[in-house]
Amino acid sequence: MHEMSLCESVLQILEDNARSRGFERVRTVWLEVGGLSGVEPEALRFCFDVVMQDTLADHARLELIELPGQAWCMQCEKAVQVGQRFAPCPDCASYQLQVTGGTEMRIKELEVE
Repeated sequence: MHEMSLCESVLQILEDNARSRGFERVRTVWLEVGGLSGVEPEALRFCFDVVMQDTLADHARLELIELPGQAWCMQCEKAVQVGQRFAPCPDCASYQLQVTGGTEMRIKELEVE
């Protein structure tokens, strides 16, 4: 379950920012998660709660902002939304797609004290 290591990385970022910006508690974390990132939202929520226990983000709320997968279709020469990797173009059914977005996971915003 790579969601556990992702949450550990989030915690490290929170701790680093707490030291450099001078906050003591994290109340809410907004994470942008791309639809093509391979992250399972429910597993991420579970791991977040486990990893954040007894830290500056203990009992913090996790808000997921799910971003759609984006690709460039080389056949119809336009940007399209895709629900999963290796899916065909929703417009022309071509498999000649280049993923252009939706693979990321990043901290968008924090509510801190």
